Amino acid sequence: LRLAGIPFDTRAVVVRLPGGGLWLHSPVCPTPARVAALAALGPVAHVVAPNRIHGAFTADWAARAPGAKVWVSPRFPDRHPGIRHDALLGDTPPPDWSGTLDQCLFAGHAWLDEVVFLHRPSRSLIVADLLQRHDPAREAPLWRVLKGAFGLMAPGGGVPPDLRLTFRDRAAARVARDRILGWAFDRILLPHSVPVETGGKAVFARAFAWL
Repeated sequence: LRLAGIPFDTRAVVVRLPGGGLWLHSPVCPTPARVAALAALGPVAHVVAPNRIHGAFTADWAARAPGAKVWVSPRFPDRHPGIRHDALLGDTPPPDWSGTLDQCLFAGHAWLDEVVFLHRPSRSLIVADLLQRHDPAREAPLWRVLKGAFGLMAPGGGVPPDLRLTFRDRAAARVARDRILGWAFDRILLPHSVPVETGGKAVFARAFAWL
């Protein structure tokens, strides 16, 4: 995908809940192969848009899984009034997945209303745009240099400068950061970036130390 002309790899995160239904975070384009791969895992029960700009394929998956519940961030409906949603994400996990996933609304930003998730069984943090570490092998030379200059390339990673500069309430952001750092996680899954397979808590703490 491209945002303001900048290319971004994008991935979905799929969680199989105890009842067998799938929780689909930040879905990617539903090609026949991907639809079949998910069908082999179970029925899509929840489609999750974790912030207001992650809406590219939400409607496509909602149409392909009419029985799924569509969850969106608080400001998502304002940006995407034509996309169906059934419920808003908040700072507390709903009963639908509270036994498996925790969540935190990362407050304080001027426009990015991102909800961060923790998959407890695998100790995996799921972050959409707040933290990025792009794959050098998949970037054109120009973007490899520019993203690297801002500390957004693996094996490093950080908060994009445009996001850092547009936090209005750093105290609220610190509360969210500290709550997340209190969770038991080691791995970080990043839709636009290379996953952090181990040592994720240190990576997250370092990325948000500027707060």
